Amino acid sequence: MSNQDDAVHREIYARQILAKAGVSQDARLEKAFATVRRENFVGLPPWLFSDFNQYKELASSDPVILYQDMLVSLNADRYVNNGMPSLHANALHRLGIREGETVVHLGAGTGYYTAIIAELVGPSGKVIGVEYDGALVERADKALAGYENAVVIHGDALQWVSTGDEADVIYANFALDHPPAPWIDNLATGGRLLFPFGVPVVDASRSFSRWAAFLMIDRRPRGFGARFLAPVSFIWAEGQEPAPEGRHAALAEAFKNRGLSRVRSFRWRTPPTGEEWYGEEGWGLSFDEA
Repeated sequence: MSNQDDAVHREIYARQILAKAGVSQDARLEKAFATVRRENFVGLPPWLFSDFNQYKELASSDPVILYQDMLVSLNADRYVNNGMPSLHANALHRLGIREGETVVHLGAGTGYYTAIIAELVGPSGKVIGVEYDGALVERADKALAGYENAVVIHGDALQWVSTGDEADVIYANFALDHPPAPWIDNLATGGRLLFPFGVPVVDASRSFSRWAAFLMIDRRPRGFGARFLAPVSFIWAEGQEPAPEGRHAALAEAFKNRGLSRVRSFRWRTPPTGEEWYGEEGWGLSFDEA
């Protein structure tokens, strides 16, 4: 396939992905999806894809087949995938990443979406990826070699703390049952945090979320806004400490009772003052405006 044909194919892919994600006008995001070569981040064929029940082998070694809305395995034994493009397209659109911003990508994997974010922030911005799996970090280093504004480091994303500027955007690609303090404390005013928030499956042999939804928290001059965007299913956070007694049962009940669409603010290190969808000492998700 010629480079020109390759570019055309990626442009078609980008338009299709954004359309499925419900994004009608985001030229910068479309260009980013059309620019980054997915085959550079998923290893050599044969490739495995997930149909949400099992992994199956793609019956082709042509990279063209990777340009569709599907999960591609990065580590089938641990259920680690290069995630669904339309889901990430919607999330990145909602984050509204701007040129020159500092973005932290937690659970970066091999760096495919890190690279797309690097395209969005441009040469004046930077992307810091954090990945728990050292083997994936090695793959990300190679795949991101052409991006001077992006790096993936080996570490525990739950403990990430800024060593320089505060983060304008924090985007986490694993599920957990609370907002980690380092993320909130290192979010700049005007910054946005997006992560899958929920409850894990009961079966400990599969580390996935049972109920979860993308939660967007934005830092304002006084307080934090909050919105649930959409239900999601994500791999559960590795290295997460055991939840306090009763948290998962209470969270499960909150999800069953719905009400996610009414959440408007995030309470942090203050006592509750109004009705909350869910809350604990020190934090909560409230129906009150920020």
